[in-house]
Amino acid sequence: MSRAIAPVILSPDQHVQIERWLAGLGTPQQIALRCRIIRALAAGRTESAVAAENGVNRKTVRLWRERFGNHGLQALWEIAPGRGRKPAYDADRVKAVIDATLQTKPKGSTHWSCRTMAAAQGISKSSVSRIWRSHNIKPHRTETFKLSRDPRFLEKLTDVVGLYLNPPDQTVVLCVDEKSQIQALQRTQPGLPLKKGRCGTMTHDYKRHGTTTLFAALDVLAGKVIGDCYKRHRHQEFLKFLRRINREFPGKMPLHLVMDNYGTHGTPEVKAWLKRNPRFKVHYVPTSSSWLNLIERWFGELTNKRIRRDSFLSVEDLIAAINDFLAAWNENPKPFVWTATVQSIVTKLAHCRQTLEQIQPGCTAPKSRKRKTS
Repeated sequence: MSRAIAPVILSPDQHVQIERWLAGLGTPQQIALRCRIIRALAAGRTESAVAAENGVNRKTVRLWRERFGNHGLQALWEIAPGRGRKPAYDADRVKAVIDATLQTKPKGSTHWSCRTMAAAQGISKSSVSRIWRSHNIKPHRTETFKLSRDPRFLEKLTDVVGLYLNPPDQTVVLCVDEKSQIQALQRTQPGLPLKKGRCGTMTHDYKRHGTTTLFAALDVLAGKVIGDCYKRHRHQEFLKFLRRINREFPGKMPLHLVMDNYGTHGTPEVKAWLKRNPRFKVHYVPTSSSWLNLIERWFGELTNKRIRRDSFLSVEDLIAAINDFLAAWNENPKPFVWTATVQSIVTKLAHCRQTLEQIQPGCTAPKSRKRKTS
């Protein structure tokens, strides 16, 4: 009579820890293999399937199933005596460093450094650095974000993502926005050129020569970009750009515009023009969700590859550089491929929302529109 096999069940904390080990650049390969085995078994895969996927035999899969069942995650880090390089510190010391990094702050500072953590834990700076790298922890870095509080967030998200993943036949999907206040900055001295052993340089100070605003529309499927520069970014300029789009796509083919609800996009004049041109279908992204508009990705390319590291003698010089980048891009356009589904986005945002609510209850609640009182 065969022995019953206990199912592998991961708690949410164990699942997070396994994913962290798998993402860590310094995790030993044998540990990563064991993590993949346990994760696959917890997902309901059979031992034979897991063995085939990971290039091991079934006995190995059964071995780590049993060890995990008896000793938990700690068993995955066991290294047989005499085999491979021994870790400098045991799992408890590594966990203490990680917990202190994620859950505490040093006195008088906002985040830990290798020096302060090494002094607090009584280990070397290189060991702290090695532990952080292996678990992909970067206390010195932060990223900006804002969680949308749009009461119609899910509706708008589903609408826009649906256009990206399954655009209607015989239509054009355009991501439209403006990049305002692009500065024509002239560096006060010429920079040193790139050479072996030294990166190129540029002065930290500059002289301002004015600004321009770029209105742009990205064809989601073709990857081509339509762009015009204007002195200002009022509804008058936006209407001029809409007419430019109308000329670029003659005929009656429907045009789906993905854009935000910036003030110039919803004035009575713009609404009246859109009503007179019914082939323009507007799809608004949720508030505080510019990441959902693919033209923002192209604006990043423009900034990083053409504007940030250059010096401009005038606004005209800046506009010429932007037009040169546009022409070069459209010679060999590369569309940005959207892969995220609505469900995957909602799942990530739900986790983020839950974390923020634990820090400050009510901070992610949808904003209700204030009614004007007479």
